[in-house]
Amino acid sequence: MKIALAQLNYIIGHFEHNTGLMIDALAHAKSRGVDLVVFSELSVCGYPPRDLLEMDLFIDYCQEAVQQVAAHCQGVAAIVGAPSRNPESFGKRLLNSAFLINNGTVEGVYHKGLLPTYDVFDEYRYFEPATTFKTIPFRGKKIALTICEDLWNIEAPQLYRISPMDELMKDKPDLMINISASPFAWSHLADRHFTFSENARKYRLPLFVSNQMGGHTELLFDGRSAAYNPQGGMVGCIDSFAGGIKVFDLDEVTKSNLPATVLSLSESEINDIIFRALVFGIKEYFGKLGLKKAILGLSGGLDSALTLVLAAEALGPENCRAVLLPGPYSSEHSVADAEHLARNLGVLYHTISINKTVDALQQSLAPHFKGTQPGIAEENLQARARAVILMGLANKFGCVLLNTSNKSEAAVGYGTLYGDMCGGLAVIGDIYKTEAYSLARYINREREVIPANTINKPPSAELKPDQRDTDSLPPYEILDDILQKYIEKRMSATQIAASGHDPELVKKVLRMVNNNEYKRHQTPPILRVSKKAFGSGRKMPLVARFPE
Repeated sequence: MKIALAQLNYIIGHFEHNTGLMIDALAHAKSRGVDLVVFSELSVCGYPPRDLLEMDLFIDYCQEAVQQVAAHCQGVAAIVGAPSRNPESFGKRLLNSAFLINNGTVEGVYHKGLLPTYDVFDEYRYFEPATTFKTIPFRGKKIALTICEDLWNIEAPQLYRISPMDELMKDKPDLMINISASPFAWSHLADRHFTFSENARKYRLPLFVSNQMGGHTELLFDGRSAAYNPQGGMVGCIDSFAGGIKVFDLDEVTKSNLPATVLSLSESEINDIIFRALVFGIKEYFGKLGLKKAILGLSGGLDSALTLVLAAEALGPENCRAVLLPGPYSSEHSVADAEHLARNLGVLYHTISINKTVDALQQSLAPHFKGTQPGIAEENLQARARAVILMGLANKFGCVLLNTSNKSEAAVGYGTLYGDMCGGLAVIGDIYKTEAYSLARYINREREVIPANTINKPPSAELKPDQRDTDSLPPYEILDDILQKYIEKRMSATQIAASGHDPELVKKVLRMVNNNEYKRHQTPPILRVSKKAFGSGRKMPLVARFPE
């Protein structure tokens, strides 16, 4: 039996596009003598459809799309993901389903049993979990068909009380097929590989996984659809962030003696996959929204430099515009570094001083600020003056303003609302400052793209004389370690201090994180490349007193 994994780039709610991709894939697979084509989870509508699932018309379109695909399943069968209505009178109104289609008709249906409701997932909001599980016969074989999370209940302690595969094993299946919509995070790749490998090894069955590929605002799906032999060895896969169809012979996968391996990435490989993910995310956001041009403020600092490099790679330098916005405290070397980078990339750039704008704002406010000492309000006027200019240019020339804030700054509120926190997309908002340095060095591995001075000089917002980030923050090596332990590892202040950090500093940093939650709720969507990004995957109260 020949099985093809179809790793396709769907657009949520664009049924004509999605079914067109699937029909083309079926025709291609049929020409290669494929018996069964496996598409990803909720493939007809794209994942995650979120509250579109609450609209009856949307579900009608999903069911019509299944029938359109079925009409092309002549001489080749398919497994298709789609929501279906719950026939029972109790529970949620929908089921997350997989349909096995052959000869134009649905020959088998499987409903998802384990519904993730954590981090970026909210499936129990919409779907009723299945409680019974049966294999599906096809060409003399019994298929243990599962949907994404159904295979993730394998590590102790188990998250769910039931294991769909344990139930399916009672039917003595011949192979496993899993249709997935597993989003990208660079540190998640090893976990995903282990999970699929361990399932194949545990149940001593070949496993075929078709995972969604594509960008859906902040969520990036890398694909890496793969086949595993019964020993847990990966026989083959489709590259990350690449569409395609890969054909496997069931007997060859079953007989393969490749051993199970552990996926381990070097620092260079981590930087490479993060770079590719962010470039892909920009391309997808702009492409799927029909946008072409980006604009950003280029300060001469690391974050804006990194953002411009990524944007130029994703959109082409001809579609990027950089604006240098020197103010009263901008250094000459910052302007020179920004110009150097723009020339290196071949990006059009303009220089617009904000001094007159800031002076006008200060004059307007002078009667109201009378008797007070200059401080954060005056500093923020500079950031907001830059945002007004950037948004004016963006509106005039049909550009999207890219936000250049990093994760460290976003975490502790080191940014100005309606100033440098403006933008339509936060490109590096899930990259800590220390990671930004590492990524910049990776970009410069073969030639100097980002000026060395941009990487080596002390970071500064340049909003007052001789300002340095370390005036307000601990060194980023210390800050980022504290933040990672708190945000990603969910450690308490006591635990973080016990790992070697000053207890008072830890309390100060955690207080900054919690007190600035309101700012993060007003930021643009952030391209997610870690397991715990700010945005839909991290839900914290704006008004809370924990920890004190």
